[in-house]
Amino acid sequence: MALAFDEYGRPFIIIREQEQKTRLRGLDAQKANISAGKAVARILRTSLGPKGMDKMLQSPDGDVTITNDGATILEQMDVDNQIAKLMVELSRSQDYEIGDGTTGVVVMAGALLEQAEKLLERGIHPIRIAEGYEMASRIAFEHLEHIAHKFEFSETDVEPLIQTCMTTLSSKILPAFGSGNSVNRCKRSMAEIAVKAVLAVADLERKDVNLELIKVEGKVGGKLEDTELIYGIVVDKDMSHPQMPKQIEDAKIAILTCPFEPPKPKTKHKVDIDSVEKFQTLREQERKYFDDMVQKCKDVGATLVICQWGFDDEANHLLMHRNLPAVRWVGGVELELIAIATGGRIVPRFQELTPEKLGRAILKLLDRNKMMIEETKRSLHDALCVARNLIRNKSIVYGGGSAEISCSIAVEAAADKYPGVEQYAIRAFADALDAIPMALAENSGLQPIETLSAVKSQQIKDNNSCCGIDCNDVGTNDMREQNVFETLIGKQQQILLATQVVKMILKIDDVISPFDY
Repeated sequence: MALAFDEYGRPFIIIREQEQKTRLRGLDAQKANISAGKAVARILRTSLGPKGMDKMLQSPDGDVTITNDGATILEQMDVDNQIAKLMVELSRSQDYEIGDGTTGVVVMAGALLEQAEKLLERGIHPIRIAEGYEMASRIAFEHLEHIAHKFEFSETDVEPLIQTCMTTLSSKILPAFGSGNSVNRCKRSMAEIAVKAVLAVADLERKDVNLELIKVEGKVGGKLEDTELIYGIVVDKDMSHPQMPKQIEDAKIAILTCPFEPPKPKTKHKVDIDSVEKFQTLREQERKYFDDMVQKCKDVGATLVICQWGFDDEANHLLMHRNLPAVRWVGGVELELIAIATGGRIVPRFQELTPEKLGRAILKLLDRNKMMIEETKRSLHDALCVARNLIRNKSIVYGGGSAEISCSIAVEAAADKYPGVEQYAIRAFADALDAIPMALAENSGLQPIETLSAVKSQQIKDNNSCCGIDCNDVGTNDMREQNVFETLIGKQQQILLATQVVKMILKIDDVISPFDY
């Protein structure tokens, strides 16, 4: 235990159990933090872009996940280092705010940390580096507004939305299902489903989309091409009796939270039956009780009963004979969704419900196995988020690293206007922006430095901010011709979030942690 003494000779503890803790100060602490952040970014770097590699993650209970989604990878990794946990939070923030770009934001933060490490070794104070990064992020943010393109769409013309969703899906696991036209058809059909689902619940006047009204369900069996959009509710339940009808037109639904069973006294009770007559009386009373419940449902015009609880064989048999189909053991959340969609009301007693037109969009997936279904659900979630973002803000930038290269050129040019030490940090920020297109080129099997230099010189020569990395080997670097788009707010959020996390890491100069025995 470390002790110190005040001017009167009284001892006091500086840090309790000092000898049982490890401590890093100053430059050593900053380098250790940067090293931890770079380690996380290196893991995700190979998963960036349409040709990015997938990661296989095994949970402690043996479940296997195959994905290249940055947020999912970091979420399932067992991360102990506190700085690495900040990178996990960074990816989670991007996923929460935008829904896409979770890999790119971590790669961007890793590149900024790498450049910051070089500046620290040259003796530049971390605060000046952080201030320079902040200035550079504002320059890049404003430049993105300058190079952004706006496009108009409507409920009848949704092609721009579909093209942007296809760009998002191109970096997911969908290409693994085949090659050539089959992949393009599958990718386009999934993008169309995502756009239709978002438009079904979107308020275009307010530019608002509630994604909680869209549910993605996966079922093992069939092919990915069997995926369909259901304008309604999908409840994974069977009818309570196998002979009940499987299809009901213009159903009037009674949504009940009361069970089909006789009332039970709340106190302890005992019934003595010592004769056949008493048993018959009890049986008749129960049957009458069931009959009254069924009749109440029939009287209000219900043609389908959905019940939160179960009911015994006698009630089930009576429902079938009275031609009243029923579904039992439906969860409370599903009951709420059904009530929202039908305009009905969840009731604890039997009373009339007036179903209205369904207003929910639900997805049902069919695929080869569970792992593929889960990855496809993640891909669809990203596509849904992108469509939502475009409804909120119709501005786009072109992908393939073209936006980052253009911002890099703009930030590099603006650095000359700043005479202080921050100029070094601004130039370092411009170099860090090149990490995204370099990773795209490297993951596509191209020469990263040579490819980046060629594209950057082409952007400067032609004054064309749409030139990016030709990851799919189409034969042109113009992302407009390849229809590769990204949302403006998603790209801006990437730069802002990455800069904020890096600034936070750079300002940590003392790390006190428990001693590892």
